[in-house]
Amino acid sequence: IMAQASMLTEIVQKFVSATPDLQGAALVTPDGLSLTSVLPGNMDEERTAAMSAAMLSLGERIGQELSRGNVERIVIEGEKGYSVMVSCGEDAVLLVLAAKEAKQGLLFLEIKRIVKDLAPLMS
Repeated sequence: IMAQASMLTEIVQKFVSATPDLQGAALVTPDGLSLTSVLPGNMDEERTAAMSAAMLSLGERIGQELSRGNVERIVIEGEKGYSVMVSCGEDAVLLVLAAKEAKQGLLFLEIKRIVKDLAPLMS
C-alpha cells in the first residue's frame, strides 16, 4: 500500500508540474480523507479534502434529482480560476485547481488523462 501511495503522489505531482496553469491537485476519498495532494501553501489539506468530497457527493445527488445522469465533473469558476472535481473510480475524488488563464478544453483533456492513470491504482 505504501508503494501505491507513493505512486499516486508521484503521478499527482507530475500532473501539477507538467500541466500549464495548474495551481494544485488533491486526491481524496469519497468520505473526505486526503490520499495525496499538491496544494498551494495557504490551503488546509484536510478542509480541502472534506469540501471536495462533499461537493462531488452533492453534485451527484443534484444530477440524479434533475435527471442529468452520471455527473462527469463539477466545475466552480471564480474570478481567480477554476476548481474542477471528478470521480476517480469508486474510491476517490480528484480536485484540480487551475488559473483563470487555463484553457477549459485542454484542462478537461488533461484531467481525463490523469484519471485514466490514477483509477487503476485506486481499485
